[in-house]
Amino acid sequence: MTEMADNLRNVALIGHGGAGKTSLAEVMLYKSGVIKRIGRVEDGNTAMDFEPEEIRRTSSISSGFHQFTWKKHTVNLIDTPGDQNFFSDTKYCLQAADGAIVVIDAVDGVKVQTEQAWEFARELGQPCVIFINKLDRERADFFRTFEDAKRSFEPKPVIIQLPLGSEAEFNGIVDLITLKAYTYDAEGKATAGEIPSAMLDTVETEKEALIENIAEADDELIERYLDGETLSEEDLKSALRKGILARIFVPIVCGSATKNIGIDLLMNLIASAMPTPQDAGPRIGIDPGTGQEIERAPDPDAPFSGFVVKTLTDPYAGRLTIFRVVSGTLGADGTFYNSNKETKERFNQLLTIAGKEQRPATGAGPGAIVAVAKLKETATGDTLCDDAKKIKYQCVQPLPSLISFAVEAKSKGDEDKIFSSLNRLLEEDPALKLDRISETKEIILSGLGQIHIEATVEKLKRKFNVEVQLMTPKVPYRETIKKKVRVQGKHKKQTGGHGQYGDCWIQMEPMPRGKGFEFVDGVVGGVIPKTYIPAVEKGIIESAQKGVLGGFPCVDFKVTLDDGSFHAVDSSEMAFKIAGSLAFKKAAEQAEPVLLEPIMELTVTTPDEYMGDIMGDLNGRRGRVLGMDSAGKNQVIKAHVPMAEFLSYAPDLRSMTGGRGIFSMTFSHYDEVPSQIAEKIVEEINKSKG
Repeated sequence: MTEMADNLRNVALIGHGGAGKTSLAEVMLYKSGVIKRIGRVEDGNTAMDFEPEEIRRTSSISSGFHQFTWKKHTVNLIDTPGDQNFFSDTKYCLQAADGAIVVIDAVDGVKVQTEQAWEFARELGQPCVIFINKLDRERADFFRTFEDAKRSFEPKPVIIQLPLGSEAEFNGIVDLITLKAYTYDAEGKATAGEIPSAMLDTVETEKEALIENIAEADDELIERYLDGETLSEEDLKSALRKGILARIFVPIVCGSATKNIGIDLLMNLIASAMPTPQDAGPRIGIDPGTGQEIERAPDPDAPFSGFVVKTLTDPYAGRLTIFRVVSGTLGADGTFYNSNKETKERFNQLLTIAGKEQRPATGAGPGAIVAVAKLKETATGDTLCDDAKKIKYQCVQPLPSLISFAVEAKSKGDEDKIFSSLNRLLEEDPALKLDRISETKEIILSGLGQIHIEATVEKLKRKFNVEVQLMTPKVPYRETIKKKVRVQGKHKKQTGGHGQYGDCWIQMEPMPRGKGFEFVDGVVGGVIPKTYIPAVEKGIIESAQKGVLGGFPCVDFKVTLDDGSFHAVDSSEMAFKIAGSLAFKKAAEQAEPVLLEPIMELTVTTPDEYMGDIMGDLNGRRGRVLGMDSAGKNQVIKAHVPMAEFLSYAPDLRSMTGGRGIFSMTFSHYDEVPSQIAEKIVEEINKSKG
């Protein structure tokens, strides 16, 4: 087992959508003999993208897992989505890796999601390698992309390979450590040869820079280098690995996934220089009993522990739970303890994930990424461990929701099915949120962007045969009053036989925002019998559910019942309830009713250069800026904003900042709607009723 962990590499491919991560994974699987032919993303036949929604969009919407063997090393490969809409999955699944390959498109350079993915890897302390891809494309530029990476990233990127030729003429790689030139044929087979004379000056300059950078990882090497000693290939390779693992620098390699150029050299680098589970070191957790910090080393003889990075739901096969083993050893079947749900779970078969297939596994040790089917309670982010040696790991949090839609069933009778089916999809995707809003009677589905929500709706139809339409959510307005009034509510029906009689006088006055409703019994002398007083209160509460302006709930007011009369025969609880209801309506109309709207607290993080546009836009949407802070290269703006003006903020912010601004929003409080806007809202409501 230990030997296996030494030869194990868990590597995630991360970067911007369209940079070529899935194509790169495909070629690695082909070169290592796992698949017999290279599929193409455009043709929808790759090993990693197999969900119908991915094939239709020709981009990953969910992380794919596969493994291959190269130079006697087992590599677990995680192909993550690069689209902002599915980035929460990237963040979760990156936790299962020990290192990351950051794929950058040589035409487009570093883009927003490249920076964000880099930030995820930095937060997790993962060593990285940069792979500059698509060097065969028109306008591809290796050095421009390198400069872009140097400006954007810490620790510093260091060139260890140079391209041979450019754009359509790109056909090979110069390795600066071995000082060999590799040219590739149409099949992706490399031939080693001499470096072309035209490149010798560039190679010499870059080799000098490389040696200086690499030597930083090893004090003894720096001394030998400064003494004028020539460093051997082995010296450089050993210092390169040290520097990568210590995150002193990030090596830059290059190639073309679709032309199969440079991929074997990248695979060699993964095997020789990327971290093993042992290099990643122990993982810190919490003892659920004492709350104390404890750690588990990646040791096969330690108590078993692991954490769940992904859940897949299938209406037929049930739930598939993918997890990373941190410590200890698992057999092909058995039980473990879920310390988040405080329950034991049994599994009948251990599986490894190979694209869309699952294969039986005989066991798993530290660093293994495996799956089990049909666990009852376990969800993404949960810790699985030995029942006798409990531990709980802190997993990353999903990214905050940015956009919300109301979902309505296309067919009558599907309403309950919508909620239960969406809840199943929430198990698979923790970045989705589902709410039922009682005031507006809507089911609200929130996610990271419109495409995220649309892909969820497609899955809902494919997996559970439920069709829905997306609507803009209604704003849950409320009503209140601004003036104190005293009115009579009288209900009197005198016909043959028993009549109905209820009569009450109430004082109605405003209360501070957020205080709700208060009822005071101020009746003296028994003018209304005690048994009827709760009925008056009930009548007021029921009527207050539909205010007098737009039918929204009325809040933050106090009612004092101070007088009234009753009839010995005709009075009843029902009569007094109606009297209370009539009194409320009359009082609400006279007490200067106003509309209240939900105010959200908005936090926008943006590069400096977009500040002016964002501030102008906030003012135009009735926002009130609370403060500004700087965070690294970015500015953070906090503001109070009306929900009604920010229902579609996500696409607007993206276009204002070229996709580089991010935001989160939480409910803050209710506030009065400016009168001219309130008039329009009430007018529209009355029109729709009309």
